[in-house]
Parts: sequence; C-alpha cells; structure tokens
Amino acid sequence: MAGERQARLADRIRVILAERLEKGLRDPRLGFVTITEVRVSGDLQHATAFYTVLGTDEERIASGAALTSATGLLRKEVGRQLNVRLVPTLEFIPDALPESAGHIADLLREARERDAEVAKLASSATHAGEADPYRRDDEDED
Repeated sequence: MAGERQARLADRIRVILAERLEKGLRDPRLGFVTITEVRVSGDLQHATAFYTVLGTDEERIASGAALTSATGLLRKEVGRQLNVRLVPTLEFIPDALPESAGHIADLLREARERDAEVAKLASSATHAGEADPYRRDDEDED
C-alpha cells in the first residue's frame, strides 16, 4: 500500500514540476528541460526528480544550476498543489538515459558491423582438412 501511495505521489509531483517548468521560470539559464521521472522515498519526505535538457553541455550545466536555484520555488508549488501534511524536499539529478542510449546504439552498430565481417568471411570459408574419401555425393548432410 505504501508503494502505491509513493508511486501516485511521485507521478503527481512529476506532473506538477513539468507544468510549472512549461509555464517557465524567470531564469535565463533554464533551457528545454524535461522531467523524466520522480522517485519518492518510503517515508514520503524526499523526492528525487530526474531531468534531461535538450542542448549542449553548457546548456545542461546552466539548466541544472537554474533548477537547483529554483528548488524552493518549485517545492512551494508542489506543496500548494499537493494535499499532504509534509511537503517532500526536492532534489534534481540529470538523467543519464539519453547518453546511455546513445552508447548502446553505438555498441549495437559496432556489433552489426562485426557480424557482417564474420558472415563475409564465413561465405568464402572452406572446411578444414581433407575431403572424406568414404562420403558419397548422394548422401544427405546432417
């Protein structure tokens, strides 16, 4: 039951944060930020929000600083819209999913290239050793 409440609260916080960021903050450092996931601790006292930023590394760093400086404002907004006794503290962590996905895509591309090389080598390969003198051509291969 506590897990279900955690999940509902985390989802609600994610929606509240996303809506507030969509309206915009008065911080010019904030870029195109997407809240990907929110996790709430078991005692519902702490919420960790994972985010991604579309842009360069400098824009990611600047947006992270903008979110950190706006944590109080965003927590106040969460508290205003949630119906809970204690508003959880907020922590913003950059989500590494896009970078991980890019790395995995590179590894898969490399694996396909190696598979193609192996298939090319296998197509021109011959069996090792001498031909079997006792094999007849009309026998089925196993």
